[in-house]
Amino acid sequence: MRKQYKKPLITTLIVLSLLTIFLISQTRDDQETRIHNNNEKPVVIAYQTGVDPSKVAQANQSYEKDSKQAIEWKKFDTGSDVVNALASGDVDIGNIGSSPFAAATSRGVPITAFLITAKLGSSEALVVHEGSEIKQPSDLIGKTIAVPFVSTTHYSLLSALKHWNIPENKVKIINLRPPEIIAAWNRGDIDAAYVWEPALSKIKTTGHVFVDSHQVGEWGAPTYDLWVVRKDFAEKNPEFLKSFVNTTLNQLNKYNQSPEHFVSDKNNLSKIANITGSKPEEIPLLLAGNIYLDRRGQVDTLSNEFAQNILDTAKFLKGQGKVDTVKDNYHDNVATQFLNN
Repeated sequence: MRKQYKKPLITTLIVLSLLTIFLISQTRDDQETRIHNNNEKPVVIAYQTGVDPSKVAQANQSYEKDSKQAIEWKKFDTGSDVVNALASGDVDIGNIGSSPFAAATSRGVPITAFLITAKLGSSEALVVHEGSEIKQPSDLIGKTIAVPFVSTTHYSLLSALKHWNIPENKVKIINLRPPEIIAAWNRGDIDAAYVWEPALSKIKTTGHVFVDSHQVGEWGAPTYDLWVVRKDFAEKNPEFLKSFVNTTLNQLNKYNQSPEHFVSDKNNLSKIANITGSKPEEIPLLLAGNIYLDRRGQVDTLSNEFAQNILDTAKFLKGQGKVDTVKDNYHDNVATQFLNN
């Protein structure tokens, strides 16, 4: 009789042990899920469709995993739309260019730049329509150029016109969002457009790049893609911002360590393409067109020339009638403490 009961008893003990292990594991997963999804309320982050390596971290949900914080990502077409959402409190953190940042801080919007996604280059460009007969800068006179107003591309376009000694009133500049630029381009309503991805790739199929933001930067008007945060959120959530910075820099470093290896991974390209709407085959060239700063480069740039660049941008925008006032300096709208290890 003892032998008859021995096997069922052992089987029962094994089943109970496995069930216990499963329940413990499930409990841990549930706890992590609660931390991940129910840590107060989700952080609302506004992003745009510019191509950069950190889009892989966004696709992988690395920001949520590293911070153990739920995040609600909201897509926007222009920096001015992001600024409006930040000003109203609808979003906590936003991805904008240095030109809308200069305009927003000049108007007193309570935001701070805490991370540079990229120093912009060929990922933003002025494209002229193949039927426009624009061969040299003077050919732009009398032509219609579309650009999202108070964006980095708007600032770059105006800076390029100034470099070419072409008065702004000699060119018809119209305010269109990237999706509207594509539609206007396809209808033949515009001769040229200064824009970013994915609209850039779409209009290049029937046009050619006349100048890009790398060249305009060489002429003395560099532009940046930034992460900015509402000041009240930054004061209450420093650890989340440090985690956000670390996650972003880890991804940028992976690209910088070996760009060839990064772009040879089709998963990286497809993830960036899914988020930005760009074509996977065009992403390697777009990534190569920008500069991605490491931690030390971030601190050095934000601590030194960046605030001066924002001041110069604000003065330029005021001269163009795009902002009413310019601050004495913009140091109080720049933060480096979240870059500390």
